[in-house]
Formats: sequence, structure tokens, C-alpha cells
Amino acid sequence: MTSSPPDDRGLDEQAVLLVAGLADLAVSTVGSAVEAVRQLLRRSDGPDLARDAQRDLMARGRIALDRHAAAPAHLEVLAQHAKARKKASGGDG
Repeated sequence: MTSSPPDDRGLDEQAVLLVAGLADLAVSTVGSAVEAVRQLLRRSDGPDLARDAQRDLMARGRIALDRHAAAPAHLEVLAQHAKARKKASGGDG
């Protein structure tokens, strides 16, 4: 009886294993998050923590939007480069 190395598995089996691993990771992460929320709800300064968390999340969201809005879209940049090359090679812009 021979066993095949992991690289010899079919793509279907690899996909199933990948999805199962991601699902297991998600379940364990959600479980940890639920436990953390339970512990936070037991604290007496819960409303203050919630207010601070909301402010922090809004600040992170603002930063994330600013970071992504500042950079031009990848496909737009590629299209501009292609247009410039075509124009430089004598094509009709």
C-alpha cells in the first residue's frame, strides 16, 4: 500500500481541504470573539468600551478609505500604459 505525497492530490481534493481548513479557522476565530465579547459584557465600564471601540473602528475605516482612494485603480493604470504604448508606436490613440 503506497501513499501519495500531498502534491499528487487532485484539484478537487485540494479545494475541499482548503475550504475545510478555512471553515475550521473561521469557527475557532468566531468562538474566540464570542468569548471576548462575553467577558467585555461582564465589565462595569462596558458602555465606555463600546464607545471607544466605535470611535476606533470609525478611525480605522477612515484611514482605510483614504489609503485606497488615494491610489488609482489598477486596471485604469494598465489601460493608460497600453494607450501610451499604442500612441508611441504610431497607433491611433
